[in-house]
Amino acid sequence: MKLQTRRSAERGHADHGWLKTWHSFSFADYYDPKHMGFRSLRVINQDIIAPGGGFPPHGHRDMEIFSYVLEGTIEHRDSMGNHAQVKPGQIQVMSAGVGVKHSEFNPSATDRLQILQVWIQPDRAGLKPRYAEWTPTLPQLAAPKVLIISNDGREGSAHISQDADVYRVKSTKALTVVHDLAKGRGLWFQLIAGEVTVGDVKLQPGDAVSSEEAGRCEFVSAGAVEALLFDLA
Repeated sequence: MKLQTRRSAERGHADHGWLKTWHSFSFADYYDPKHMGFRSLRVINQDIIAPGGGFPPHGHRDMEIFSYVLEGTIEHRDSMGNHAQVKPGQIQVMSAGVGVKHSEFNPSATDRLQILQVWIQPDRAGLKPRYAEWTPTLPQLAAPKVLIISNDGREGSAHISQDADVYRVKSTKALTVVHDLAKGRGLWFQLIAGEVTVGDVKLQPGDAVSSEEAGRCEFVSAGAVEALLFDLA
């Protein structure tokens, strides 16, 4: 399988004091015409938010957005009336649809918040906005590869309006995870923690690999690992 590598150090980066952020794709003041997205995947931002910091109310439309919490707590409010706090192991999923305003804050006075914020373009415009949270069951929590987001909500995953399967890969020990990519689809693997070898490519935290070639892909970790794997139409 032919792989493309996106190294952590090559990502866009900004330091706003209260926010340290890394952009896998063009976002805000970071623009790279070679990295505008991957299929329907438009944004992967790794955000570290200082205690008490956050994003004040702002609007989005026609985008499927989810936050994957790595450490700390994220507090969400939106114009649909939702108010929630989400912790590591959980995700929050929001369809902006025809338009929604939301805020995301770190409610802690002492601890930082770290998330991956992901935007996926929907399969159609003009959807009704919606919000949901995903919390793993005990079997899902223990499994090394779990479907967390899909178009049909199968296997207890959260729903988005796009033909995109998102898996959480996580283990406290070395393991090998296999993924079969069907013809006509694309794979993006975003490593969060640990060291992983894919074919002859060695990945460090923040690195990613992608492929649009059908076949079997093996991800071999040297120890504890955490990652997101995207299988996209």
